[in-house]
Amino acid sequence: MGEQLPIVAAPMAGGPSTPGFAIAVAEAGGLPFLAGGYKTAEALAAEIAEVRSSGRSFGVNLFVPGDTPVDAAAFSAYVEDLGEDAAAYGILLDPEPVSDDDGWSSKLELLLAAPVPVVSFTFGLPAVSDITALRRAGTTVWSSVTTVAEAALAERAGVDGLVVQGSDAGGHSAAFDPAGRAGSVDTAALVRSIRAGSALPIVAAGGVDGPDAVRRLLDAGAERVAVGTLLLRTDEAGTSAPHRAALADTAFTETAITRVFTGRPARALRNGFIDRHEPHAIDAYPAVHHLTRGMRQAAATAGDTDRLHLWAGTGWRRARSGPVGDVISWLAGLGE
Repeated sequence: MGEQLPIVAAPMAGGPSTPGFAIAVAEAGGLPFLAGGYKTAEALAAEIAEVRSSGRSFGVNLFVPGDTPVDAAAFSAYVEDLGEDAAAYGILLDPEPVSDDDGWSSKLELLLAAPVPVVSFTFGLPAVSDITALRRAGTTVWSSVTTVAEAALAERAGVDGLVVQGSDAGGHSAAFDPAGRAGSVDTAALVRSIRAGSALPIVAAGGVDGPDAVRRLLDAGAERVAVGTLLLRTDEAGTSAPHRAALADTAFTETAITRVFTGRPARALRNGFIDRHEPHAIDAYPAVHHLTRGMRQAAATAGDTDRLHLWAGTGWRRARSGPVGDVISWLAGLGE
């Protein structure tokens, strides 16, 4: 596909994965992904056009919409629980759950009309017909999986490759069942287990804290390694200023998997918002995402890291500033 190194820049929705960042990753020899989540098809089309004009290979990630019903009573209780934090910014929370499919049909139509080299899916599997249509259009299709069983389902659905995510990964878990309570899953061990039953190409994701981890995952059977957290502080990433600062702040001492921000399990730097609301968190994505979005945006504007979703994997301590190309070379074992 044109890239020279086995490094994939993971799609990071919400700002970090900008077109400029993607182009810089590709120029450094990695395979970048644009994050299709949380933006309109029109906005995604503009980003695709910008990266395509560079002549570099790239991918696009989409969130597969779910159909989990929202427990109205539990949602109402969670709205009440968040009230004090919302009031800090003068925000009145909507007690009615909002749900959508993140513009799924429009984005799929876009990718079929103007195919990109790779499309990956997160949060589940789309219809087999959608996978088939993308492949017929000339796109390589990858599915994000977190278990051997999910990998088997994805392979039967006809995907071309697997993004195997361990539990140490930052941001949202790609688990098909968001209500699942999976324990700690080492990425290398999961790669070996899936490799034992599948010949599909594997991209390993989760727990990457440097070149030794990259080599360990490649030795476990992966063809490539996806990196997200370790790229968040790079010059080209669209990461917010408070998120950048938090990743380098020694006041943060651990990460936690939580549903408090979006109603889906995601790993973040542990802060006051998590501590206050984790006992009351509910499984309700994307309803909780919409519920807390305005509050989180206000926190980002104010530089309030106590109320912000600070997505981070377990290797966050080694996230470096500087050009993304330098970090990619380091991860690939080509530099210090």
